[in-house]
Amino acid sequence: MIHYALQCPNNHRFDGWFNSSAGFETQAATGLVACPNCGDTGITRALMSPALANKAARPAAPPSREPGSAVTPANEPVHPTSQPVALPEGRMPDEMRAALQRMRREIETKFDYVGPGFASEARRIQSGETPPRAIYGEATSDERESLAEEGIAFASLPWVERADS
Repeated sequence: MIHYALQCPNNHRFDGWFNSSAGFETQAATGLVACPNCGDTGITRALMSPALANKAARPAAPPSREPGSAVTPANEPVHPTSQPVALPEGRMPDEMRAALQRMRREIETKFDYVGPGFASEARRIQSGETPPRAIYGEATSDERESLAEEGIAFASLPWVERADS
């Protein structure tokens, strides 16, 4: 993996990881790399200092497997066990809001909305009554707890206002 410091035309700086230099070039040329602050896709690599190995550096600890950890293997259910995060001055950082708005746009485009029947539809998919597909909708805390107990994979996500509203 290659780590790049990236920059948009509005001088917003952010980091990106790519499989190769060609991978970055291809993704940037097709507009797949966007600024988390403003959404601009005119991304270029910014000047960055080289990473030098430190003799005293130790290998990173393996990711936590505790409930609520940020790393969950793909074959294990994702449950709504995240911990609350205090934001400065009660305000969500702009980068986070932009990322959540992009995520919402992707979900609304690629998933089927099932409304308040989310838990029932997730069970029908799990049992094979309906074909597997990506869905989103609403579920009460009791329904979410019941789905988790049944081992049905799902995630509760923060739902922010649309970027265009």
